[in-house]
Amino acid sequence: MALFSSLTPVFIAIICVLIGVILKKTNGGKEKCETKSKPLSRPWVDEDLKDGTDHHLEEEEVDEEWQGLDENVAHVPFSAERYSEAEMIKRSQTFYELLNKRRSVRFLSDEPVPREVIDNVIRTAGTSPSGAHTEPWTFVLVQDPYLKHKIREIVEEEEEINYKKRMGDRWVNDLKRLRTNWIKEYLDTAPYLILIFKQVYGQLPNGKKKTHYYNEISVSIACGILLAALQNAGLYTVTSTPLNCGPQLRALLQRPANEKLLLLLPVGYPKKDATVPALTRKPLEDIMVVM
Repeated sequence: MALFSSLTPVFIAIICVLIGVILKKTNGGKEKCETKSKPLSRPWVDEDLKDGTDHHLEEEEVDEEWQGLDENVAHVPFSAERYSEAEMIKRSQTFYELLNKRRSVRFLSDEPVPREVIDNVIRTAGTSPSGAHTEPWTFVLVQDPYLKHKIREIVEEEEEINYKKRMGDRWVNDLKRLRTNWIKEYLDTAPYLILIFKQVYGQLPNGKKKTHYYNEISVSIACGILLAALQNAGLYTVTSTPLNCGPQLRALLQRPANEKLLLLLPVGYPKKDATVPALTRKPLEDIMVVM
């Protein structure tokens, strides 16, 4: 009896330790679950700029029988233009040299640009490939001075908040060497603004939604082709993704709910006193891996 009494505190201590370990593991598991389920806080993320490639329509919203595409599209012979090896090398080198001159220019002149040129470069962007040939892009061309200034007001108001609150010190510091800020004079001076919207879904004649596969990637490719077409025509721009401006600009330009702003391009000629940062591009061996 005396032995049992002397061992009782030991047993109690052991039991307490075991209970403590069990509770710690339980709480730890809960904390891990909460950590996994809690989304990473990124106040600078723009809802419109989030990748929409995983966008799935509700089953009841999708017309399984008809997506608006002709099931019996005729296939015709394809005739490709082929060049000699020497001509291919020459053309690839010439095109590289042309595109290597492309720079982001923030000082744009108000000098008029032929409208036909703008039509042609947007038409060129429209040749881009797209998921299931849905062509999920809308190019809004703004030339009206009042609208351009309203766009500037919206962008500058949001960009000031971005620089001061949303983007964070690291991002702002990385931009200092480029001397950028929330003042966007080029939105007034550029003769044209091209706002590129991605259509996250389409609209069928029967009112149902049509899936736009890989809309984010498709429109991004079209934007790249547009930049090359502008460079080829001797026009300049700066790629602008104004954070948190999409809804306001969509309302201003009366765009439908299925369109999300992806890119804003001021387009024109550089001012005579325009400057650009003295930057260099990575050499081929740093961007290509040969297996």
